[in-house]
Amino acid sequence: MTDEISNSGGLSIMGLITARGGSKGIPGKNLIPIQGQPLISYTIQAALESKVLERVIVTTDDAKIAEVSRQLGAETPFVRPANLSGDWDPTHPVVVHALQWMAENEGYFPDYMMLMQPTSPLRIAEDIRNAVALAKEKDADGVISVYEPKQHPHWMFELEEDGRFVDFDPHSRELARRQSLTPQYMLNGSIYLIKRSVIMRQDNFYTNRTYALVMPRERSFDIDSLHDARVVEMTMEDLARQDSVNA
Repeated sequence: MTDEISNSGGLSIMGLITARGGSKGIPGKNLIPIQGQPLISYTIQAALESKVLERVIVTTDDAKIAEVSRQLGAETPFVRPANLSGDWDPTHPVVVHALQWMAENEGYFPDYMMLMQPTSPLRIAEDIRNAVALAKEKDADGVISVYEPKQHPHWMFELEEDGRFVDFDPHSRELARRQSLTPQYMLNGSIYLIKRSVIMRQDNFYTNRTYALVMPRERSFDIDSLHDARVVEMTMEDLARQDSVNA
């Protein structure tokens, strides 16, 4: 525990991995095999390897997910209530439940909570450490991971009911001709590092002191279908080849 606390700059940070059992898109999604390992294993491994999270906790309603998570080194101190485990249930109440349970049952009040979704398996320990370092540097209310998409939104379209397309931004062509486009970023779902006090006083993760951790595009995949899972496997293979060449 001492190493974790020192590496996080004295901050108390609870890692929270959300992994409900039900999924209409991919049944049993959080345990599907990715290169021979359950999907959730990549998130647990990165969290533990980062050495900046005081505790790594999985919130789940599924006994099998809980069992696998414990085998991989995470904690499962409670069962997520059924009313927080549906397809359309928002994430914020799930986080609040976890923080309240830890406070009421273990007297645990971390400075920050880091939410990590198993469906973003390409985040690495370094990304987690970078988020914590940025939060410490800025005394941030939150740090949320983003990436720069290949397609700039100025070049996107909306379709009329009859099929005609119109520019998403009416000024996009003009802007693109006159100057280089300003980089735009999207959430990648990998890391949400938020002060506990912020989570408990409002119903979202954003304040005017929320900072972006920019991650590379190749580590910003989110699995929502079996096709996504295959793409992630191929990306892992490519990254492993690059690592071996650079070693």
